[in-house]
Amino acid sequence: MKKTFQLHIEGKNPDRVLDAVKHELRKYVKRERRRDLPEGADFWDFDCKFGPTPEAAEPVHLSALTALVDGVAKEGGAQFYAEILAKPGHRRSRPADAPAAGPDSAAP
Repeated sequence: MKKTFQLHIEGKNPDRVLDAVKHELRKYVKRERRRDLPEGADFWDFDCKFGPTPEAAEPVHLSALTALVDGVAKEGGAQFYAEILAKPGHRRSRPADAPAAGPDSAAP
């Protein structure tokens, strides 16, 4: 998905437009995750970009996208560009010398 979203549409409540934009972003990610994985892939990963225009878009993590959209709305921005591209992801194993992360490892 590569799209420029308008936040100020005449005749529509800005809060409802913001909710609709966030819903569209979540719906796209959910739809992409339902697709069949290619052979050898473990999960769907996403390359995301966000900015005021396509030329000024910066790479961001998928989990930060909603907060960035809220930030643009609070600043009163009229539009923003979001790009979300799905790619197959591969899990990496932890190195043997890395400490195990978890609630039990911190116990004395």
